[in-house]
Amino acid sequence: MPIDREQLLNWPFKEVEQTYSERDTMLYALGVGLGADPLDEAQLPFVYEGGLKALPTMSVVLGYPGFWLSDPATGVDWKRLLHGEQELEVFKPLPASGTVIGRTRVVDVIDKGKDKGALVISERDIVDKASGKLLTRLSSTSFLRGDGGFGGPSGPVTAPHVLPERAPDLTVSLATLPQAALIYRLSGDYNPLHADPKVARAGGFDRPILHGLCTFGVAGHALLKAVGNYQTDAIRKLRVRFTAPVYPGETIRTEIWRDGPVVSFRCLVEERNLVVLSNGRADLAV
Repeated sequence: MPIDREQLLNWPFKEVEQTYSERDTMLYALGVGLGADPLDEAQLPFVYEGGLKALPTMSVVLGYPGFWLSDPATGVDWKRLLHGEQELEVFKPLPASGTVIGRTRVVDVIDKGKDKGALVISERDIVDKASGKLLTRLSSTSFLRGDGGFGGPSGPVTAPHVLPERAPDLTVSLATLPQAALIYRLSGDYNPLHADPKVARAGGFDRPILHGLCTFGVAGHALLKAVGNYQTDAIRKLRVRFTAPVYPGETIRTEIWRDGPVVSFRCLVEERNLVVLSNGRADLAV
């Protein structure tokens, strides 16, 4: 049975209230590789309670409504679902601890055609409960490989950001730990694909893979290091396209092009010379 576009557009999400502690903030930062050098005083404020700061990308683990597309009522073939793109827009830096409200909605469902799949684009606002102020907005594109041809509109679709043709202006290489996925999952994504070798092999992988949003966090760290001077208000918007998985223990090299307040980037794993995040764009605060 084809998916019902109107049903997905009107999916009844409940608000998600989440209280997170300084410990949660430090654990997320450790999960995306901060603190690899305990003597690096620029990274220390993200993993130590003395003047603790939250990474902007930590928003992706807050107010999450759960893997709702696996609900049988959606009609989605969720086993063929891929995370296609992710965007983060920052309105105010996350506090080091607090209580937030996650408000999720589906904003579009695109039919790419029979045998070409479908796209579900959703947004999640992360709102500070105490003040009611919007902290961040997350936009996620899910690629439903098995659900095209349901008769919906074929657009509009946001064009991918085009990278400059010149050599990168900067590169940042960050090694991931062999146990990186086991640490990152403690921030809330317990999918066994990232922990159990048997589940990973059943999914077609040699071993457990790193969470895509962990790779997103590593890219955010690289940008904060290279062009943001580790200031949590330096990046206003961040968008990427996922192209390939990373294995824990691999080194992620972020190639960066800076053109004023617009920063273009992509990420490769050095061991396989493979692009894992592409068409990246970050807008710097001005």
